[in-house]
Amino acid sequence: MKALKRLSFLFLITAMLIVLAACGDSESGGQTTETETDTTTETETANEPTELKDVKLVLNWFAKAQHGGVYAAQENGLFEENGLNVTIEPGGPQVSSINMVASGNADFGLAHADQIVVARNEGIELVAVATAMQGSPQAFMFHKGHGIEDFDELNGRKVYIQPGITYWEYLKTQYDLSGVEELAYTGQHVNFIPDKEAVTQAFLTSEPYFMELEGVEVETKLISDAGYDPYNVVLYVTKDYLEENGETVKAFTKAFVEGWNLYKDSYEEINAIIQQDNPDIEMESLKFEAESQADFVYGMDAAENGVGYMTEERWATLIQQLNDLGLLEEVFDANEIFSTDYLPQ
Repeated sequence: MKALKRLSFLFLITAMLIVLAACGDSESGGQTTETETDTTTETETANEPTELKDVKLVLNWFAKAQHGGVYAAQENGLFEENGLNVTIEPGGPQVSSINMVASGNADFGLAHADQIVVARNEGIELVAVATAMQGSPQAFMFHKGHGIEDFDELNGRKVYIQPGITYWEYLKTQYDLSGVEELAYTGQHVNFIPDKEAVTQAFLTSEPYFMELEGVEVETKLISDAGYDPYNVVLYVTKDYLEENGETVKAFTKAFVEGWNLYKDSYEEINAIIQQDNPDIEMESLKFEAESQADFVYGMDAAENGVGYMTEERWATLIQQLNDLGLLEEVFDANEIFSTDYLPQ
């Protein structure tokens, strides 16, 4: 009987231990499941797509290689990485990027530095935050062997020039050009081609290529040789937009600069994307433009300081030059119209 009671007691103790062990496993398993659930929830939250901010950029002209950095940023998802959903709108002869940005129909714009300075004189307060080109590819084009050493040698020649173009007015203050026969530039070269002594305005990045297609050998002389050298294809916003959307401007500028850095070695791939927005331009023309503009984008001050870099001295010089031409009511501080604070470090 005693043996039977001892066996019953041992059986009861064993059963209780099994129950306790089972409960312990159950609690441990519950904690593990709860922890896994929490981790999964956190991961899912972290992977949820961030809402992108819609912004619009209006170009200074139809899509070209001079906008390569913008298209490289778009194609490689750099705008999205910086929280932006960017719409790119082309410019053109009937589209003023400055008017669109000033009116609020676009957030960002591209224009040349002298256009931005003159706009301020008209009461449109803009701020430049980066430049695609460190200098201007504006030039005079001549038939090969008929070039000039200095600008006063233009006297006695026909010069096809856009009436009122700023750099021509500047040149006339620096040189006696009274002997020049000024003819209106139309964008066509039918009168220039047969006249060996004729001179025409041109962009170093485009017109020489078109002359090559025509079998015409040409030479060029940069306008910057005379000391007039505004930044070209400048990224800007209004002063009000900058004050209210500083982080957005910083994000856009970062993607803009990184896009240009990518374009340097992938321009042929990106040019195919540019052509989709501007089917009228040939791939060979885009290739010529990309290669001939490279030093303007990646050389000069950008070689040491990075793409997009600008200086107070350059802006101050331009402001003074435009004031001397009577295009400004007064000289103002260069720091009011540009900032490098939004460039990536």
